[in-house]
Amino acid sequence: MEFFTISMLNGLSYGLLLFMLSSGLTLIFSMMGVLNFAHASFYMVGAYVAYSITRIVGFWPGLFLAPLVVAALGAAFEKYCLRRVHKFGHVPELLITFGLSYVILELVQLIWGRTAVDFQPPELLRGPAFTLINSSIDGLRLVWGAAPAAMCSAADASVRIVCSPFPATRGFMMFIALVMLLALWLMLTRTRIGLVIQSALTHPEMVESLGHNVPRVFMLVFGAGAGLAGLAGVIGGSTFVTEPSMAATVGSVIFVVVVVGGM
Repeated sequence: MEFFTISMLNGLSYGLLLFMLSSGLTLIFSMMGVLNFAHASFYMVGAYVAYSITRIVGFWPGLFLAPLVVAALGAAFEKYCLRRVHKFGHVPELLITFGLSYVILELVQLIWGRTAVDFQPPELLRGPAFTLINSSIDGLRLVWGAAPAAMCSAADASVRIVCSPFPATRGFMMFIALVMLLALWLMLTRTRIGLVIQSALTHPEMVESLGHNVPRVFMLVFGAGAGLAGLAGVIGGSTFVTEPSMAATVGSVIFVVVVVGGM
């Protein structure tokens, strides 16, 4: 039972990481009609930028600053590159984002190297969030944090005790994903800027006639989508591994998630 519970939570946490990634891609596609092939690359950049910031000022400032840096890079790319080919249709947009993914990959390998970097979570998240203890006598119990060694060992050989810890990093990943879900829902449905963003795609002329700068709205949307990918990169990079191939690992998966989710 404890193995099934921990496995289910591990799968749920990874699914929420994919949600964090695909939410930015969905935001960009649904609001702008742009299928961003470089989205997973922004995920990778977020992990590497957070790694560099963490070495200087610590993990928590890196968790906040890295998505902002990635969002700024995404907004700059939309303004100076993507906007220039937008009028030519979807194929040039696909090509330029596909090319950007290779440029980012080469720059990451040039700056940080071709091997994985040691991006560790903070001390607070390095242990287990809780431990499930399954005893043949007492049944299933939950202990917050790491279970003492005495609780995971049996004095009698006839007693079976299994301890299954759930990492705190995965619990933190689930918490951040749920906060992101709530924040996105509130922003898009309960705020003025959310209504402007939704209207800018379907009725750009009307939105512009009301005094809103539609190209700037699109730039902010693209930057926000890239920033969400960067935030996922900070969480995923510190939980799993930060290496140049991490973008390719999740790149194809998030497109499947977006398609299955109905965009």
